[in-house]
Amino acid sequence: LSLRLQLSRPKHYAERMERPTPETLDAWRSFLEAHAIVTQRLAAELEAQTGIPLAWYDVLVHLHEAEGHRLRMNELASAVLLSKSGLTRLVDRTAMAGLTERQPCIDDARGYFVHLTTAGLATLRRCAPLHLDGIQRHFGAHLEGGQAFALAALLKPVVAAGRKPLTSRGSRAVLAERGTPR
Repeated sequence: LSLRLQLSRPKHYAERMERPTPETLDAWRSFLEAHAIVTQRLAAELEAQTGIPLAWYDVLVHLHEAEGHRLRMNELASAVLLSKSGLTRLVDRTAMAGLTERQPCIDDARGYFVHLTTAGLATLRRCAPLHLDGIQRHFGAHLEGGQAFALAALLKPVVAAGRKPLTSRGSRAVLAERGTPR
């Protein structure tokens, strides 16, 4: 038994809406499922074995990779992959654990940097081998030959497009065109 979903298009979308092909929908669903499954497993393993949530690890990695091991909050929000909402509370918790600290920004009295502490670096070094092993077991082990390279090449244009500012087809512009309050 197969259900076919019929979507109606509002009049103002008639010329602009595009429907993905069945192959695109299959790829999309597989991507979402793989991401959810692997991320959940990595998060569970990391927290069970180190006590560090995956969102904390994400913050520590980005601070480690940044020049001077520090980022402004808006830079950190753009960089983190897992938890953009609640980032202020997340940084507060990592600071209370001694893994990060806030440093005033000389150029902007209202702004501050989030800095990776020595304890944060030690925690990152302790967690990284476990996390990288999990990535290999839950993700890399299921890719053969050049599949990892091909997958990265396929996803990079999607990532690049997603990093560009919203255009007239973006949600805010569509809402504005419709006169819908934000």
